[in-house]
Amino acid sequence: MSHAHPELRTPPALPEGGLRVIPLGGLGEIGRNMTVFEHAGKLLIVDCGVLFPEEHQPGVDVILPDFTSIRDRLDDVVAIVLTHGHEDHIGGVPYLLRERRDIPLVGSRLTLAFIDAKLKEHRIKPVAREVKEGDELSLGPFDCEFLAVNHSIPDALAVAIRTAAGLVLHTGDFKMDQFPLDKRITDLRGFARLGEEGVDLFLTDSTNAEVPGFTTSEGELTPAIDTVFRTAPKRVIVSSFASHVHRIQQVLDAAHLHGRKVAFVGRSMVRNMGIARDLGYLNVPKGLVVDMKVLEKLPADKIAVICTGSQGEPMAALSRMANRDHVIRIEEGDTVLLASSLIPGNENAIYRIINELTRWGANVVHKGNAKVHVSGHASAGELVYCYNIVKPRNVMPVHGEWRHLRSNGDLAVRTGVDPSRVILAEDGVVVDLVGGRAKITGKVPAGNVYVDGQTVGGATEGTLKDRRTLAEEGVITVVAIVDADTGQLAETPDFLARGFVSEEATFDAVVPLIEKALARAAEEGVGSAIQLEQLIARAVGSWANRTYRRSPMIIPVVIDA
Repeated sequence: MSHAHPELRTPPALPEGGLRVIPLGGLGEIGRNMTVFEHAGKLLIVDCGVLFPEEHQPGVDVILPDFTSIRDRLDDVVAIVLTHGHEDHIGGVPYLLRERRDIPLVGSRLTLAFIDAKLKEHRIKPVAREVKEGDELSLGPFDCEFLAVNHSIPDALAVAIRTAAGLVLHTGDFKMDQFPLDKRITDLRGFARLGEEGVDLFLTDSTNAEVPGFTTSEGELTPAIDTVFRTAPKRVIVSSFASHVHRIQQVLDAAHLHGRKVAFVGRSMVRNMGIARDLGYLNVPKGLVVDMKVLEKLPADKIAVICTGSQGEPMAALSRMANRDHVIRIEEGDTVLLASSLIPGNENAIYRIINELTRWGANVVHKGNAKVHVSGHASAGELVYCYNIVKPRNVMPVHGEWRHLRSNGDLAVRTGVDPSRVILAEDGVVVDLVGGRAKITGKVPAGNVYVDGQTVGGATEGTLKDRRTLAEEGVITVVAIVDADTGQLAETPDFLARGFVSEEATFDAVVPLIEKALARAAEEGVGSAIQLEQLIARAVGSWANRTYRRSPMIIPVVIDA
C-alpha cells in the first residue's frame, strides 16, 4: 500500500486527460471532510465540512479545511457536491462561499435545506441544484450519478463521477442497514452495476473499518428507548445530534406511546427538526410537540425534552443543565438519555457531564450501559461486501484517522485489490489517476484553519500554544525600572502572577538573577528596552523552570528611569 511521505513536494502539472484528487480534510481525522477533483482545467468539490476542536485547542469554535491550494482557482470550481447534511460535511460551505458566492451547491432535498438555514446566518443566498438517487448531472467535464446510501441522517447520497480519465465512486458516509427506519437502503444494485462498468477509483468511508461484522440496525434500538420512556419515574431528557432525524423519530414515537409531551431545546435542534418536519422527513403526531412554557405546567412523568449537547459542547443545552445554568434544572429522579456515540476526543467532556448529571440525582442512560445508539458507518463486513461487488481497480480509503484508513486498506487487499493500488493518503496529499492507475504525485498545503469568534484563520498554532501556556502554566508579569545611564535596576522589580502559585517572598530569589543579566548586558553595550525585556524573560523563565518545573508565560516590562 502506498502512503504519504514527509518529503513530498508540490505536484507537477496534471497530465492531459488525467484526474487529480486532492483531499483537503477528512483523512487522518474524523471530520472536516473535503475532496477536490481536477480534470480538464476544472474543479469539482465533494463536501466541505468542519472539525470540532479538542481540549488542547482552547478558544476555537470550529476548524476549517485549508482553501489555500484552490483560492486562486475558485473561478474553475463547477460545483460543490454535498453527500449529506452533517456538519463535518457541510459546515465549511459558508466560509468557502464567502470567497465566491455563486459556486453551485448540489445535494439532496434535506441536505440543501440544512445548508440553506446555515447560509441565512451568513447572509448568503446559494445557487442550489437539488438531486435525488438515480439522477445524473453534468457539471463541466464531470458527469455525476447519484446513488442512495443509508446513514444516520436521511437523504444521504454516494456519487459516481465519470470523466475521460475513468470512473470514480465516492461513497460518502454510509452503512448497509437492511431494515432502516425510512425504508431507504443503500443501493447495492447500483454499486454492482458500476462495478460491472469498471470503477477506476473507489473512495470508501473508513470510520468503522476496525469494527468486525455488520453495523447494528437502527430498529434494534427501539426496545431500549421504549424501556426508558416506560420506566422513567419523572422527566425524560434526551440529548442527540441536532441532525439525527431517525433517532429523534424513535424518541417521538416512544414519547407518544407513553403519553409524554415533548419540547425541543437548543437552537440547532429546533431549527433542524422544524425543517425535517416541514419537508416530511419527521412524522410528528398532532399535539405531541409543545412549547417549553406549556411543558413546565405538566406533571414530571408526562414530560420529555429533546436537546443538543450530546458531545459535551460547553454552550449546548445539556452542558448548561449539568452546570445548573439552564432553565431546566436536573432533579432527583430525572432520566437523561444520551442517544449518540462518543466522537473521539470528546470522551472527557462527555463523562464530565455524565458525572454532573448523576450528582444532581439523574439516572443517565448512555451507550455504555444500554443499547441506545448505533453507528452510522459501515463496519468491516459491509466494506468487504462492497469491495467484492464493486471490484475497484484502485482504492483510496477516506473519512477516518490513520488506524481507520489502514484497516480499510487492509480489507481491500484481502478482497484481492493489488496492494500497490491501495492509496493511503492524508490531508493535502495529491493523487493522480492516469491511464487507469492512481499514484501519489505531491502535496499541497492542508493545515488547520481556526475559526475564533468572527475571525477566520487569525488564530495559529502559536496562538493556541500561548493559550495552553496561560491555562496550564500561568503568567508572570515583571515590571522593571532600569536606570538609563547605568543599566542597573533603579528599584526592586514588581512581580504580578496569575495562575502561578506564589507567595510574597517567592520572587526574592529571582531578583539577583535579573540584576546579573542586566549587568552582563551593560558590559556588552546592550541597552534597548526590547533587548533588556528579552534578557529578563529568559532569566525569570529559566528560574521558574528550574525551581518549580513550570514554564509560565513571562511578560517583561522595562521602564527607563
